[in-house]
Amino acid sequence: MKYQDIELKDNKTQHALEMWVEGQRSFIGYELEGDKIYLMHTEVPEEQTGKGIATELVEKAFVYLEEKDLKVVPACSYVRTFLKRHPDWNRIVAED
Repeated sequence: MKYQDIELKDNKTQHALEMWVEGQRSFIGYELEGDKIYLMHTEVPEEQTGKGIATELVEKAFVYLEEKDLKVVPACSYVRTFLKRHPDWNRIVAED
């Protein structure tokens, strides 16, 4: 299954960027401070792990955040691993 057609939603009340796949919620929890967004935690339902959902979720989140001119602070280990695999996305990472 491909996830390109699944919409990323910014659930502002729960501070989460989320995708619903087969009725189940995958999300990245965040905290917003000014023009910086701290990506705190990535979660995919256990029965859906290993299907590429988290990778697609982070990719969609980065596209969305870049459009919003937000700088990413990768507090989440999965997001940091993604950035190592896709160094071109370092362009949206906040300076230290």
